[in-house]
Amino acid sequence: MKKFLFFCFFILLQQVVSAQPKDYEWNTPSKNSSESMPCGGGDIGMNVWMENGDVLFYLSRSGSFDENNSLLKAGRFRVSISPNIDISRFRQILHLNEGYVEVTDGTVSIQLWADVTKPVVHVDMESKREKLNVAVTYENWRTKDITMTKREAFQSSYKFGAPKGLKTHHDSIVAADRMLTFIHCNGEQTIFDATVSQQKMDAVKDKLYNPLKNLVFGGRMRGEGFVLMDTLAGRYVSSDYQGWIYVTERPRKKAHIQIAMANRQGSVDEWTAQLSTLEGKVRHDWDRRNSRRWWQQFWQRSYIEASSLTSHLLPLTSIVRNYTLFRYMLGCNARGEWPTKFNGGLFTFDPEYVNKLEEYRLSPDFRNWGGGVHTAQNQRLVYWPMLKSGDFDLLRPQLNFYLNIYNNAEERSKLYWGHEGACLTEQIENYGLPCYPEYGTKRPAGFDPGMERNAWLEYEWDTCLEFCMMALEMRRYQNIDVSAYIPMIYSCLRFFDEHYQYLANQRGAKRLNEAGKLVLYPGSGGETFKMAYNSTSTIVALRTVTQALIDYENGVEPSDQIDVPYLAGLLKRLPDITVRDGMIQPALHWERVQNTEPTQLYPVFPWRNYGVGRPDIDIARNTFLNDSLAVKFRSHVGWKQDVIWAACLGLTDEAEALLMKKMADGPYRFPAFWGPGFDWSPDHNWGGSGMIGMQEMLLQEVGTKLYLFPAWPKKWNVRFKLCASRGTTVEAEMKNGQVVHVKVTPKERQHDVVLP
Repeated sequence: MKKFLFFCFFILLQQVVSAQPKDYEWNTPSKNSSESMPCGGGDIGMNVWMENGDVLFYLSRSGSFDENNSLLKAGRFRVSISPNIDISRFRQILHLNEGYVEVTDGTVSIQLWADVTKPVVHVDMESKREKLNVAVTYENWRTKDITMTKREAFQSSYKFGAPKGLKTHHDSIVAADRMLTFIHCNGEQTIFDATVSQQKMDAVKDKLYNPLKNLVFGGRMRGEGFVLMDTLAGRYVSSDYQGWIYVTERPRKKAHIQIAMANRQGSVDEWTAQLSTLEGKVRHDWDRRNSRRWWQQFWQRSYIEASSLTSHLLPLTSIVRNYTLFRYMLGCNARGEWPTKFNGGLFTFDPEYVNKLEEYRLSPDFRNWGGGVHTAQNQRLVYWPMLKSGDFDLLRPQLNFYLNIYNNAEERSKLYWGHEGACLTEQIENYGLPCYPEYGTKRPAGFDPGMERNAWLEYEWDTCLEFCMMALEMRRYQNIDVSAYIPMIYSCLRFFDEHYQYLANQRGAKRLNEAGKLVLYPGSGGETFKMAYNSTSTIVALRTVTQALIDYENGVEPSDQIDVPYLAGLLKRLPDITVRDGMIQPALHWERVQNTEPTQLYPVFPWRNYGVGRPDIDIARNTFLNDSLAVKFRSHVGWKQDVIWAACLGLTDEAEALLMKKMADGPYRFPAFWGPGFDWSPDHNWGGSGMIGMQEMLLQEVGTKLYLFPAWPKKWNVRFKLCASRGTTVEAEMKNGQVVHVKVTPKERQHDVVLP
């Protein structure tokens, strides 16, 4: 009878809710680039704003790494029209549902959009009345070599270890009568070569993946009826630039500019041929329809919306809007070959608007903590929310990042220590080696050449396991083929087993302790608990990923590359985490506290050993609420994960308070430009951790059970659609503290729902 009544109740709750995000709009022009609005698609990002009568935009593309591994912008574009937009009727609109930005007064319209399938940007201009005279200026601040300041070097992988006189090399600009080409060409020698030499890997250099050598990137601007009129020199904010002005030959009611882009390792001729082939595939009207259709489908995958607007729900309205705006920004790199960077993604702007100190008066290329180097602890927070949001295509570039570099990491293990397994360090380059300065430019004689000489990063190499888990979860969520990642996952696990047995053998005669367990020493709990003995975050990561890989192998046709009995043995060799005084400990012992991240809560998230519907939740809650360091380090800023842990533990009041701060409007005009936090603006790991927290407040999955609203305040009226495992989507609505609609697809999972 109970099952029957629940079934009837569930049927009554079902309702299909369609999602169409609301446009985001400004009614006044902006003052500068910090008041820009994001626009993009495919693997392209633009910062768009109107200033002093001109529409300007910065253009960025994923993978545009120079010889120093800075992530360079393509340039700045300035659109001037006459008659101009009537400022009294000015509107700048981010059309979220169709993925484009429009600047208009109702009569004149300038639309900017990026093709989601090809790296091409379009600017469409139209007047309903008078014909327009249009001028489009390409502005470039790298027309000559730039000697980098000490601070400026932080945009590169050299950071604080930059050699004296380090330069950003110039671009090449070819301004023909009817088109302009801009190119940056890396040479044979890049920071890759300096890193290989520094880290004593010359013996295997020819085996190493090198994405920077002879990399050519840039693009070409052209438009029907546009001709080169003039050049100019100017200064925007703190950077001198040169400009090339293209104008319409005659007034017209419609005008169009396209900017096609290409990245290629090889010669300039090969790059030019690739660009020309791309341009030949452009079909403006069809590409626009296709791109808008892609965005419309993107928003149908998942959503979170405030379902009724009353005065006490205004903070919720902002929070869910910011969730949506940030997800849009992540969607702009769905097709990229490279991941979205945690420290600004594709949407950085002039740095003096992030930090007012004199030393930050630098070019628009600047971002703190490098362009090609990845702080994995930060990157993971950008990518975990893509599982529940159903954005599996967005997740691919980050997983492929590791797929491309793990062979280089295996070469490290073989060369330095003579064993197998991929040693993927924290602060890892896009070619799989430790970051040049973090490796240490001042190393004592005899120091292990495989180790980073860095107080924050030493022995921190377990973050790669989170990306391994994301790949396995992608399979569990959507039955996506992840076979390409399986050897990498196996290699990452094998490294820990082999390396810690190797270290034990260096210290004494036995590779395992008296109980036959690995001794994970020296280790690290994130960047915080250093020289740790049996770090909790490492143990729980190894245990969870090993079991998930065993489950994967048992569920598909076994791979001859994976030894399942070996994995079962590894699982038995892993020590237990330490629980003391009713709280999870960061490790059995540690020597010092270096940072402010309480990794004793990693068993809650990302590893989900504790939480709603799981055993011993009181131990984890006690740790969150009463552990002295967990309380001391609590914050909503940047990469802080407290809102996630509170949500996973069903602590509704704590989750609400933290989310209100985490997802509140950022300090810039566009509310989802957070930061700088600990990193840079826009702070993407700030937004990513906020997304995760909100998702966990709405939906958690434990085994086969789907827990709805496990940490959601009853006073907040909301509806959502999120993804779960086995191809499941869950749509639900809470109104006035009651669950009023639920729809689970496929229907056979309706009995898995656990209502609050």
